[in-house]
Amino acid sequence: MLIHKEELNIEDFYTILFHNKSISIDTSTIETVEKSFEFLKEFAEDKVIYGVNTGFGPMAQYRINDIERIQLQYNLIRSHASGTGNPIPPMYVKAAMLARLNTLCLGFSGVHKSVIDVMTTLINKDITPLIYEHGGVGASGDLVQLAHLALTLIGEGEVFYKGERKPTAEVFKLEKIAPIKVALREGLALMNGTSVMTGIGLVNTIYTRRLLDWVITASCAINEIVNTYDDHLSHELNHAKKHIGQQQIAKQMRSHLKDSTLTKKREDHLYNKQSTETVFKEKVQEYYSLRCVPQILGPVLDTLNNVEKILIEEVNSANDNPIVDVAKKHVFHGGNFHGDYVSLEMDKLKIVVAKMTMLAERQLNYLLNPRLNDILPPFVNLAKLGLNFGMQGVQFTATSTTAESQMLANPMYVHSIPNNNDNQDIVSMGTNAALITKKVIENAFEVVAIELITIIQAIEYLEVQDKVSTNTKKMYDQIRKIVPVFKEDVVMYPYVNSVKDYIINNS
Repeated sequence: MLIHKEELNIEDFYTILFHNKSISIDTSTIETVEKSFEFLKEFAEDKVIYGVNTGFGPMAQYRINDIERIQLQYNLIRSHASGTGNPIPPMYVKAAMLARLNTLCLGFSGVHKSVIDVMTTLINKDITPLIYEHGGVGASGDLVQLAHLALTLIGEGEVFYKGERKPTAEVFKLEKIAPIKVALREGLALMNGTSVMTGIGLVNTIYTRRLLDWVITASCAINEIVNTYDDHLSHELNHAKKHIGQQQIAKQMRSHLKDSTLTKKREDHLYNKQSTETVFKEKVQEYYSLRCVPQILGPVLDTLNNVEKILIEEVNSANDNPIVDVAKKHVFHGGNFHGDYVSLEMDKLKIVVAKMTMLAERQLNYLLNPRLNDILPPFVNLAKLGLNFGMQGVQFTATSTTAESQMLANPMYVHSIPNNNDNQDIVSMGTNAALITKKVIENAFEVVAIELITIIQAIEYLEVQDKVSTNTKKMYDQIRKIVPVFKEDVVMYPYVNSVKDYIINNS
């Protein structure tokens, strides 16, 4: 795949991250990078340029001697490679690297061409820097996390290579990779940006879209299992409301259920004027977790689409400081490294993912409680009631996991803490927001996995495998390959984890 002046999109990220597509840099892009570097080098000769001949942050008031400029960049990288906590998984780091590479290729950063060359090589060879979760406040960008990336590029620190954690110097020697040439402001240009939070955020959107599809599948299957009326999914009802997301969710559910023999037409049961009951045995309308799925998941889809749009805008933006404008022969100082756009979008995303988790948990509860569904045994227990427990145990897991996500859905965006001698007096906490969103998404897959196992057990009990829609039968077969029919109690955690792993990695 060629990285050039056209913008990267979400499909590009998916192809590179999930299918290991190699990248190359367009010749004109390299020329743009070199022009930016040469201009900044000349422009800075007789001017004060932040991060070239000054200190950093609140120490920007100190001039740096010419002979110490290069050491300044190394000092910045080494001193800020101070992350702690768990390592960020390699896929998310690779996404961050791609985001940073794309930003630097725009030609607003004044970096040496070697930065582009080495980053491209690392991405193509699946060599990912060791970057820790804790450390970024998302204001001067992802300073700490990106310092770990920069540390790798100068040949220091550690990387993940062929599934192992190894010293960077050892891997560079093995792969014959020369470290970058620190010539002007490469340390600051690498570190001063939003690429870690954005890279993690883009992976989050990819997984959320996959999660949404599974939640729609589960919602359709439950509607079939309990023989709901189908008019809550009708084109007419859902187009009476103007929200695009709601309309699209309803359309997707209608498509999913088009050949089901289990959903009912209201005109066949309640509109035929033959009913003489004073108390109806069957529900006239279902509970909200079944009937209001388009209205609940519609905002999820609309939010997801907007989050993706904002993150793609961010990844194709110059988000460091200062900005080198070759065309205007000027260097502009400001705060494009500030991560508020990403932080806010990540908070929005984790809120809607938490809501999806809540929907899945309520649908699960509906199946497990015979007083609600009137057709299934308690906990979809296919064996002897009282002696056996069915899905009772895993409901606790689903409930506790949902509760954790509800707590984690509280926003990071408004949790600014001043730091850096109050130079960074209001910050975004965007990296924290992105990482917490990652956790909320993982939690959601857990709960949906439990729900899917319960659904196929319910289908088994009702013996409706041949009556459900083609799409539900496909899901049934997929999960049944992982989880056998069980009547006697079995140890559940291997099955839950296996289904979770399957739905995370398959759409």
